[in-house]
Amino acid sequence: LTRAGYGVVNQFRAHGIGRTFHAAPFIQHGKGRRGEGLLLKPGMFFTVEPMANEGAVATKTLKDGWTVVTKDGKLSAQFEH
Repeated sequence: LTRAGYGVVNQFRAHGIGRTFHAAPFIQHGKGRRGEGLLLKPGMFFTVEPMANEGAVATKTLKDGWTVVTKDGKLSAQFEH
């Protein structure tokens, strides 16, 4: 995505799915190298929530405490799966 001029937002993380809504492990998007970080094991359940911005990666959270928009006003896409 970055090669195409999009910003990958690293401020938010994927999360585990367990007995609570947002559970460990917390996995940062867009960073990391093969062989580093958390070792994924069979039986682990977690979300993958990439967020890509048309421009810069800077975001702001609105007063509702949930909605996130880009600071530069450009388009953004986020998908949880």
